[in-house]
Amino acid sequence: MVTRHTRIVDRALTRLKLRQLRLLIAVGQQGSIQNAAQDLGISQPAATKMIQDLELDFEVKLFERTNRGVVPTVFGATLIRHGKLIFAQVSNAAQELDDLNEGNSGRVVVGTLLAASPALLPAAIETLLKDRPKVAIKIVEGTNEVLMPALLSGEIDMVVGRLPSRRHRAKIVQEKFFDERVLAIVGPQHPLTKARSVTFEQLTPFGWILPPVETTLRRQTDQYFVKQDQFVPSVAIESVSYLANRSLLRSHDFVGLMPAHVASLDIERGLLAQVDWTVPFGAGPVGVSHRGEQSLSPAGAAFLTALRQAAAQMRYGQTLI
Repeated sequence: MVTRHTRIVDRALTRLKLRQLRLLIAVGQQGSIQNAAQDLGISQPAATKMIQDLELDFEVKLFERTNRGVVPTVFGATLIRHGKLIFAQVSNAAQELDDLNEGNSGRVVVGTLLAASPALLPAAIETLLKDRPKVAIKIVEGTNEVLMPALLSGEIDMVVGRLPSRRHRAKIVQEKFFDERVLAIVGPQHPLTKARSVTFEQLTPFGWILPPVETTLRRQTDQYFVKQDQFVPSVAIESVSYLANRSLLRSHDFVGLMPAHVASLDIERGLLAQVDWTVPFGAGPVGVSHRGEQSLSPAGAAFLTALRQAAAQMRYGQTLI
C-alpha cells in the first residue's frame, strides 16, 4: 500500500531540484517571489511555477499571499528549515572534501557557551588534536538563542555548554555531562573578598555584571531581584564576554555571576575572588547538543568522544590539560 508519505518521498527523490529549494529559501527570506526570482536570475512566471510544483509534490500550501507580499505557512517554514539544512550539509561536504584535499583530517564546527569555554572545550580540543593533529576546528561563541538555530540549520555541528531547559529540546539530542552551579565573583580588591557569610543586602550597594536578557540565568536573576523588594542594581552591565567581565571586575567593585568552572582558574590564580554568598539560583546541567550522532562527520564524532572524556575528567576532579 502506497502511503502519502511514501508518495511524497518518491516524488522528492525523482523530481526535487536544489534550485527549487534555493528559490524557496529566497522567497521566505524576502517575502516576495518577484524579488527572489530577480536575485536568482529567473523570470517571475518561472519562479511561480517552481513554487507551484513544490506545492503539488509535497501536497501542501507553502505560502500565503498578503498585501505586503508572501509569508510562509507552517508547511513552508518547515520545508525552508529543511532546505537550509540540506544546503548546509552540501557546504559542509564541500568544505570537508577541501580539508581532506589539503591534508587535514576533517573539520568540526562547535558552538560554545560561557560554561564550556575555559575548561571543558580546551580539554576536548587537546584530546582531539592528539588523535587528529591536522583536524580543522572552528569555534563559534554565543548564547543558546543564537547557537541553537545555527545548529538546527546545520551551520554548526554541536553546541557545548549549558543545556537549554525549554526551547529547541524536541529537535535536538542533548547529553548531560555534569551539573554546574553559579558563583558570585568579584575582583581581588573588592571590599567583600574577606567577608564571611555575606548576605544579599551586603551586595546591593554594588554594580552588577549580568548575563544577556535572552539567557536562562538572566531570567532567574531578574526573578530573584523582583523577590528582593524589586531590587534594581545601581549599575547594570550586560555582557557575555568573559575577558571584558574579568577586566571590569578587577577595575571596579562590581559583582558578577559566573558558572563555577568558568571562574575556577582565575580564582586559583588570585585574579578573581568568590564572594561567600550561596547563589540561590542558576544551577543547571552542562553538556552537548547535536542533531544526532548520525549527522556528525568522522571528525565531529571524534570530537564528541573527546568531550565525553574531558567531562569525565572534570567530574572526577582530574587535571584537564
